Amino acid sequence: MQFQINSEKTQALMTGDLTFADHASFKALIGSLLKGRGSPIVIDLSELDFIDSAGLGMLLLIRDEANKAARKLVLRGPIGQVKRMFGVTKFETLFVVEES
Repeated sequence: MQFQINSEKTQALMTGDLTFADHASFKALIGSLLKGRGSPIVIDLSELDFIDSAGLGMLLLIRDEANKAARKLVLRGPIGQVKRMFGVTKFETLFVVEES
């Protein structure tokens, strides 16, 4: 997984695959996004090609951290396999998911 964070540290674009191997870099992403105060956190998944169960768990982790910080979390634009995984796991009931 690779990610880019906007200058306000409130939005991230994720690319590639989100798997167990990305846990350390994902924790760094969470830390960076939580530094941007007040604004909703938006994770753009429109360029994420693949997510496994560990990747889904990491999204639950950032949701919990955002809740602790009283920040809204939005997942934007899942497509392909990622969108199918969201459907199978009913993630749209756990997150605010925006279509791109």
